[in-house]
Amino acid sequence: MLAPIKFCAHCSQPVRQGVPVGDDRLRHICDACGAIHYQNPKVIAGCIPVYGERILLCRRAIEPRLGFWTLPAGFMELGETLAQAARREAQEEAQVEVELESLYTLFSLPHISQVYAFFLARMAEAKFAAGAESLEVRLFHEREIPWDELAFETVRRSLTLFFADRQRGQFIFREEDMEPDRSRFRPGQPA
Repeated sequence: MLAPIKFCAHCSQPVRQGVPVGDDRLRHICDACGAIHYQNPKVIAGCIPVYGERILLCRRAIEPRLGFWTLPAGFMELGETLAQAARREAQEEAQVEVELESLYTLFSLPHISQVYAFFLARMAEAKFAAGAESLEVRLFHEREIPWDELAFETVRRSLTLFFADRQRGQFIFREEDMEPDRSRFRPGQPA
């Protein structure tokens, strides 16, 4: 599942696919300068912003899943920690300041080479607004969650776990592997 690379980022010469000596995976290799181009999963950091009994959700203004609801989350940037990425995404998507508590869910999605990490988070005040990547931002009680309009299975699973844990009075960290849910698959949409 290597994304196509045609030229070396170091010397601009063509690359080939092969298994480097001492490795066990197919990589892009530059025979001109010897560079090996590793491709690694993308990390998505986000949070479950809580204000009182309500959860903050964002309606997506971008693809994939334009118009669907999600937790504030996005790709981690170089040079930032996981927690910094989660806080930045909350600010960018919902213009909300959050106090992160513990890491709550960690999902590996090997079929799309992504890892999702969601923190529990507290909002000090109900001050938020739609950022550039959100059509709208709202606080929802559990009974109001638009379950059929959630953008991603990682969001659905995190919220399901959150409400069950809240009812039990104990939040526990979860780490899970997720495969595509073919029953919800629609052509042109991420699995």
